[in-house]
Amino acid sequence: MNLPASLQGESRTRLLQGAAAGIVATLVIGFAWGGWQLQSRVEARTATAVREALVAALTPICVANFNGASDAPVKLAALKATDSWKQDDFVAKGGWATFPGKDKPNDEVASACARILNK
Repeated sequence: MNLPASLQGESRTRLLQGAAAGIVATLVIGFAWGGWQLQSRVEARTATAVREALVAALTPICVANFNGASDAPVKLAALKATDSWKQDDFVAKGGWATFPGKDKPNDEVASACARILNK
């Protein structure tokens, strides 16, 4: 079988080198500047966004639960007297960051709730 001249000898080598360089350039440009991403990276970013949205949605409920307690002023004074690194535990143990259907409090919501209550 006769191959075309472009696929014989030196021409064939250059053609294959050009194709390989084109593939590499396409991949580099696509992933670096074209916005291409691996599925694992997209899934990680999505999980982070979902967690942040959940915390943003549940934190006001936690604050409202805290402020709706009959002894809220006393609890707020106790929260502010607590060391800053223990305040999220104070909110979690108080039950304000535990939501219906859950057995344990959401630690990220408890931390955000404590920050808002301190302001």
